[in-house]
Amino acid sequence: MSPAPRIGLTPAPEPSHDEERPPRTPATQGALALDTRPLVWGPPGAMPDERKLRHLGQALAEVLAGRRPPETMADRLTGRAYRELVRAGRMINASRPPFAGSVHMKEPRDGAIEMCVLVHCGDRDHVLAVRLERQGLQWLCTDFETA
Repeated sequence: MSPAPRIGLTPAPEPSHDEERPPRTPATQGALALDTRPLVWGPPGAMPDERKLRHLGQALAEVLAGRRPPETMADRLTGRAYRELVRAGRMINASRPPFAGSVHMKEPRDGAIEMCVLVHCGDRDHVLAVRLERQGLQWLCTDFETA
């Protein structure tokens, strides 16, 4: 008779991309929960964290796809940009939830960032262009476009 097999502990797997996302809350209605802390980065002149920019692009894409209420973004946009977001309504027609991919950014002047995010959402990908400006220590979205 052969001995019984030994069952041992296996190492924890590497986290998948989905496990990096914060837990879902009812306020986001199944969308990626946006970090509620202000968009603040290190010392002046430091480039922003690409991951935070991608999360911002993800949240904007979810609003534009009708999968997140715009009010969850109110503290990330200037008043004018927020009104434009509400007025825009659903601009991204998606067969599946949007997913923000690669982020490309530049700093045209001190205190301003322009970025574009590739948004995967089914049969047709979209591009989301966003302009952020520093207001005190916080960065706010001042303008956006999608195509």
